[in-house]
Amino acid sequence: MKPVDIALALLVVLVWGVNFVVIKAGVAEVPPLLLGALRFLAAALPAVFFFRAPKLPLRTYLAYGMTIAFGQFAFLFTAIHVGMPSGLASLVLQSQAFFTMLFAAIWLKESWRPSQLAGLVLAAGGLGLIGTAHGVSMPLAGFMLTVAAACSWAAGNVVSRTLNRNGPINLLAFVVWASLVPPLPFLAMSLLIEGPTAIVSALSHFSLRSAGAVMYLGWGATLLGYGLWARLMSRYPANQVAAFPLLVPLVGLSAGWLVYGEALQAVHWIGGGLLMLGLGVNLFGTRLMTRLRGAT
Repeated sequence: MKPVDIALALLVVLVWGVNFVVIKAGVAEVPPLLLGALRFLAAALPAVFFFRAPKLPLRTYLAYGMTIAFGQFAFLFTAIHVGMPSGLASLVLQSQAFFTMLFAAIWLKESWRPSQLAGLVLAAGGLGLIGTAHGVSMPLAGFMLTVAAACSWAAGNVVSRTLNRNGPINLLAFVVWASLVPPLPFLAMSLLIEGPTAIVSALSHFSLRSAGAVMYLGWGATLLGYGLWARLMSRYPANQVAAFPLLVPLVGLSAGWLVYGEALQAVHWIGGGLLMLGLGVNLFGTRLMTRLRGAT
């Protein structure tokens, strides 16, 4: 990757790492599905009036909006709402790297390297270990919802990999216009599951804290974060870029501990260590083996 793109990827890591404590603050006052609708309304409006929609098929907007936007955050916001620790959510969500590898192999015919297979085995073991440690500090429902969010993010990554097939496009404009897709599904599900009473109550008691959470999620995590992410995913192979956010949990875990005093059990640290090791092998394994062969 070019140095400028590495720097942009690190910026995404910082923005997304802080994102989890902001989500926890948001769902404390706003029902999670309603918060999702407000997030993407903030991302889309008024930005759509300043960007021309890229000339892409409608199905591309729908696929991106329903996977990386609606699917991922409907699951993730609900997971944190039901008690998934924000820092641990930032860790488990990085399993998206391996779901991306799987989906890219199926749909894009991208091949796997031996180091990626080894990384997958390590990460799967770590993820399974984390899942066995459910309890008061981490409800099983929260864990499963976070894994579902990772699958949705991975599906969206595959959609991002197809964007360059239509020629150069303004990726920030694409994210802005794709943000028009999820608000209606979010509102429909909020009405169905959370109910109109909860929606009216949340909006009538909307605080500065809630407004700050919506603005950060809409402008920072969505427009800035996913605008840069779409740029990276369109320029580099999915199996390379998808592993880069392995630093996000370091920010997320630190922020969760500093802001909410979240403490993990030993089994969480061991499982998280295996997951991170798997991500590291996926990202650096082939390069390391090449260097070792060269040295011998």
